[in-house]
Amino acid sequence: MAVNNSKGNGTSRKPVKLIGAAVLVAAVVLAVIWLKAVRAQEDSAATLATYVAQRGPLTISVLESGAIKAKEQEVIRNEVEGRTTIISIVPEGTRVRQGDLLVELDASSMDDQRIDQEIKVQNAEAAFINAKESLAIAENQAKSDIELAELTLKFAIQDLKKYEEKQYKNLEVAAISKVQEANEVLTRAVQTLEWSEKLYQEKYLSKTEFLADQLAVTRGKNSLIVAQNDLELLQNYTKPREIDKLVSDVNQAEMALERTKRKASANVVQAKAELGAKEQELDRQKTKLKKLQDQITKATVYSPVDGMVVYATSSRGGFGRDDRKPLADGVEVWERQELIYIPKSSSSVAEVDVHEASLDKVRAGLPAIVKVDALPGKEFIGTVARIAPLPNAQSMWMNPDLKVYTTNINLDTTDENLRSGMSCKAEIIVERYADVVYVPVQSVLRVDGQPTVYVVKEGKEPEPRKIKTGLDNNSMIAVLGGLEAGEVVLMTPPLKEAAVKPGERIPGGGDANDPTTQRINEKLRAANEMQAARPAQTFGQGMQMPAGGQGQAELPGAGMPGQQGGQGFQMPSREQMEAARKQFESMSPEEQQQAMQRMRQQMESGMTQEQRDQMRQRFQNMSEEERQQMRQRRGNRGQGGEGGAGGPGFGGARGGEGGPGAGGGRRSETSGQPQGGQ
Repeated sequence: MAVNNSKGNGTSRKPVKLIGAAVLVAAVVLAVIWLKAVRAQEDSAATLATYVAQRGPLTISVLESGAIKAKEQEVIRNEVEGRTTIISIVPEGTRVRQGDLLVELDASSMDDQRIDQEIKVQNAEAAFINAKESLAIAENQAKSDIELAELTLKFAIQDLKKYEEKQYKNLEVAAISKVQEANEVLTRAVQTLEWSEKLYQEKYLSKTEFLADQLAVTRGKNSLIVAQNDLELLQNYTKPREIDKLVSDVNQAEMALERTKRKASANVVQAKAELGAKEQELDRQKTKLKKLQDQITKATVYSPVDGMVVYATSSRGGFGRDDRKPLADGVEVWERQELIYIPKSSSSVAEVDVHEASLDKVRAGLPAIVKVDALPGKEFIGTVARIAPLPNAQSMWMNPDLKVYTTNINLDTTDENLRSGMSCKAEIIVERYADVVYVPVQSVLRVDGQPTVYVVKEGKEPEPRKIKTGLDNNSMIAVLGGLEAGEVVLMTPPLKEAAVKPGERIPGGGDANDPTTQRINEKLRAANEMQAARPAQTFGQGMQMPAGGQGQAELPGAGMPGQQGGQGFQMPSREQMEAARKQFESMSPEEQQQAMQRMRQQMESGMTQEQRDQMRQRFQNMSEEERQQMRQRRGNRGQGGEGGAGGPGFGGARGGEGGPGAGGGRRSETSGQPQGGQ
């Protein structure tokens, strides 16, 4: 029974709990409604916030932050090439004298390079000396070879002259003499033979003696013939041959002399070139050694002047802050990096970064009030001396949307408490109105290009009024006309009044006679004509799909954001698809096959791989019911044929379960289900 009572009590509490829950929900709803009403009232009150126009003095100024720097300072930079590490550095704030050690950089690697470079210099010197001696040898050898060739030519000329003038004549005289001698001998032999013949006939001479005399005559005749032949050979054969040979020797000697001169000149030129190359190499190696020695020397930095040490990394201020590490032992620095500033005078400069929005207000010569964070309660008067012509590159690198211009303000004071690197704020006085009406800048709205305020009068709707404005200081704006002191204006005028209403012309931009408007219209007209002149995209043989049509086909990729059948391929409307289908059905099977092939190639070339992957993924994400419905809709359009890659599937072609891949899938003739396809 106890259990039954317990169950009965639980059942009786259920309505109570439901009622309590309903009450709680109603309370929450009422609370939300009440909060919305309160906020609406607050917003309404805020929109009606007003301000009473004031008259009095108004200062227009630009407030920017920056850092104090010395007007004249010695900048100590790292002159060591590449990156190097600080071994030791003088503490910041130390007062140094000229010649004191400031920074010592790591030069250990350069010491090793210096030793290697000294060896290279010695090798280059040896090569230079060798080339120098080789040049001397080449010049000496050239002189000797030329003298020998000249002597050979001289001897050849002398031999020719000797033969023509003396030697041949001697040979000719000798030959003639031999002829004469032979003739004389023959004559005597003949005479002797005649006497011998008489004596032999008279028996005074023996036959042997007679025969000997006959033999002497025969010998004389032969000797005469030989002498005559020798003379003829000398005159007709030996002389021309010897002269030709001697002339050839002269020519050969002349050519040999020319070759010797050229070869000697080439050898000397080559030796000089090698000497010049070795000399340049020696100079180059010496220059590198000198540069290394200079780099090693620059690794130790001494103070050029007397003054106080200020680290360059501590002297950055305003928007120019960077991510460089503070200078200390072990910190890596790079070439041309500023390391230390040493002020050379007591005059100071406030370097601030002026935002581009305020650049039109600031100009050289404007006064400025500078406050230094480290010296509270003190104000320093200065003058704008220089405004950078270009924005600060470092600030643009850190934030491309931020453009500030480095501005220098010369301070009129020589306070010794001012030190480089101190943070400061500078108020550049642009203008001071002695007596002017002013209102908050947010109460002024531009309507039709004119500054407008909404004047509030008791019991009336806010009335828009055109005014003439002056400069503003980002808080208050001077009113030069159209509004009097004491008038009440809305702090938050309705923004919708400044919007361009439908059918209205933007001031200064819609006049048909305006040159700018005419040029814009001409360009727009030319663009439209160019678009209209583009040829329609071929959809198949005998079928055209106008460019720009909306893709309405039931494709896996249709309907995706930014997808209209693929980039460069936009699917036709249903009416265009129906007309194309009728054209397709009127074709022969061969024409249908060719049209489908061209259509598939066009669609594939007009879609990127990413779009194909997205269509395939969307097809795979479909439920079986969605796939079946899509197949039924596409299957009702015809029978037979093949579906293209994501194409409309004329003739009932369908892609396989893997999605509408390239080539699609072929429909089975019996079941009507896809047999493949990716």
